[in-house]
Amino acid sequence: MTPTTRTRRPALRAVAVAAALVLATAVVATATRTEPGPVRYITDDQGRALFLHGFNTSGSAKDDPESLPWITEEDVQHEYDTMGTNFVRLLIQWSAVEPEPGAYDADYLDAVAERVDWYGERGYHVLLDMHQDLYGAAVSPERHSGNGAPDWATDTDGLPVAEQDMWELVYLEPGTMRAFDHFWNTTGDHPELMGRYADAWGAVAERFADDPAVIGYDLMNEPFGGSLQGAAFESGPLAELYRRSTERIRRADTDTWIFVEGQAVGVNWGAPSALPRLDDPRPGEPRIVYAPHAYPLPMDLGRAYTGSGRDQVDAAIALWEQNVRVTAERLGAPVVLGEFGLDMSGEGAGAYVDRMLDVTDGMATGRAYWSNDHDGWGPWADEELTPGPLAEVMDRAYPRAVAGRPVGIAYAPGGPELTVRFTADEDVTGPTEVYLPEDGFPDGGEAVVTAEGGAGSTVDTTEEWDAERRVLSIGIASPDAGREYTLAVRPG
Repeated sequence: MTPTTRTRRPALRAVAVAAALVLATAVVATATRTEPGPVRYITDDQGRALFLHGFNTSGSAKDDPESLPWITEEDVQHEYDTMGTNFVRLLIQWSAVEPEPGAYDADYLDAVAERVDWYGERGYHVLLDMHQDLYGAAVSPERHSGNGAPDWATDTDGLPVAEQDMWELVYLEPGTMRAFDHFWNTTGDHPELMGRYADAWGAVAERFADDPAVIGYDLMNEPFGGSLQGAAFESGPLAELYRRSTERIRRADTDTWIFVEGQAVGVNWGAPSALPRLDDPRPGEPRIVYAPHAYPLPMDLGRAYTGSGRDQVDAAIALWEQNVRVTAERLGAPVVLGEFGLDMSGEGAGAYVDRMLDVTDGMATGRAYWSNDHDGWGPWADEELTPGPLAEVMDRAYPRAVAGRPVGIAYAPGGPELTVRFTADEDVTGPTEVYLPEDGFPDGGEAVVTAEGGAGSTVDTTEEWDAERRVLSIGIASPDAGREYTLAVRPG
């Protein structure tokens, strides 16, 4: 089974025991953060906090001969019309960017740029994700199980890589481990590889530095340390790769946000990350974003989101949220959930996705679902892009841009009602913008804004409804800097 669709099956007992030990350690290692909102947030050129809501696009790019997703421009428009998304984590691969050492494929970058334009013309924010799974295709070429690194950067020393029912276990195969060890230079035999990788990011940044649709660069998907794990890996070679890549990107692009992930093992389940605070050589405030993934351990071990399984998953989600907040505070970084998802045919799948949307709303953070494919996980029931169960869950009201510092977001579908709490900032211009789905808000919405303190009085607002985009813009005439406001939007 290849990792294209991220199929997850019950793991071996040894893996379960190891995971339990990781999470037991996590409980001891965490600290509680009481502030409800994020430490920082991603902003646009008007200073508004951006709330990113969308998909990874797409798993199909891993196996595509040209390393490109299946989408067309019409498909992008269809996604917006169906779910009102404003964000895409667009997969690219090192092997396609740099097929030969030092030779960057301009045609590939042009093809990526064409797809970025499709999104940009529709108001999307694009995150370019340098994706890898199981290091690269050359780790196990006969099974086509890996993606990411080019053949010339892959050295397994001839060690075996056996097929596994649970594809993640291929990470533990000797050949896969050795390829990662060489990349991180744990072996001391390949000190050049991390530099090559950083230079590839430099080539990408040079191509997209002036593209307003590109909001960020995700430096490595789900990093794996090979024989080096835990804090030693995250604070050592992983942090070093991030520093090198950031420095190389900043030579060409000083404005775009840099997205970083902790190691996948453990952190995806909810364990704490040891990733250290990272410097950003750009002038002004750093633009580093913490972009963890969430795949709760009980679900990785085969539990459905029902009955006692639901209780276990909710406990794992709570641990994940707590540790994400602590890590983001240490990094001084905004948070975007880079991946979460599951097979939508499973019992309780819709309720799980709805739960994760509520969690990220409460954290006032962005999120990208894995993925937009029509493979059982994604929003489409078939290749004709008939909306499936996920599309209904994902099509919900949310703020696209908030005119201040977001504190918390809540969506109550029964009303329906969208509530956004934020603190006004004198440096912010432009209105708050919210997307309102046709289901629940057929004629748009009406906004009520109240100011905290005193009697919590209602304040005057200006409103503008864009029916084509289904976006309501709400402005406060004279907001008081530092004061908290609550915006409630109900059907018009």
